[in-house]
Amino acid sequence: MKPKLTRLIFAAILFCSRLGLTADNGELRVGVSPIFPPMVFKQDKQLMGVEIDLANDLARELGRTVTFVEIPWEDQIESLNAGKIDIIMSSMSITGARKWVVDFSRPYLYIGQMVLVRREDVNKYALGFPLSPRGTVGVLKATTGDFMVQREFPKTKRIVYKSPTEAVQALKKNKIDLFLSDSTLICYLAGTHATENLSAAPVQLNEESLGWAVRKGDEKLLNEVNAFIQKVGVSGKLNQVFQRWMAVPQ
Repeated sequence: MKPKLTRLIFAAILFCSRLGLTADNGELRVGVSPIFPPMVFKQDKQLMGVEIDLANDLARELGRTVTFVEIPWEDQIESLNAGKIDIIMSSMSITGARKWVVDFSRPYLYIGQMVLVRREDVNKYALGFPLSPRGTVGVLKATTGDFMVQREFPKTKRIVYKSPTEAVQALKKNKIDLFLSDSTLICYLAGTHATENLSAAPVQLNEESLGWAVRKGDEKLLNEVNAFIQKVGVSGKLNQVFQRWMAVPQ
């Protein structure tokens, strides 16, 4: 091979690798924000949850090595499009706005927004969720719950938190009146804090579908991911993972 051509090929490979776009280099870089138990969280400094199990299974299916990259939730899409990660597997709801900037897999789980409240307030929601909730609502920054409160309840006071732990502490200390987030997270918190006078209100505000996000135009990975979701759904593996981390019917 001529030296000039060799230099050009090397330069192209180096350029692509700097962009994080090298094709199938044996590594699958998975962006996670470990603040959404039981989907993805940390325990004793170890990543755990539904997304972690499925990411490991996906990497094995593709014959690649998984590398988890912890990223603040609000920076996930920017990191994906900058080539720092290959896929977001972090309890991300499929929304119209997000579909403009990323490509989503087929849904792998359907959830909704729910609220965590102090137990003495549960009966306030026996007939449904009010059109204009009273008091102060806690949300996680840049989540669909955050966007819902801004869109549907613009007159309601809203406080943004970086983690569920902060929101739970605020609820226990009467700094907020309810914490609104994904049903998976709210049910998990209601279970883990059942002895601390907290409960999930028996109402779901909407229905959302969770999917995994890849860069626009990455059809190869998107097709592989969709095939994986279909395969584990048919085999029952997907439900087994859900059963491990959540209370789902067998």
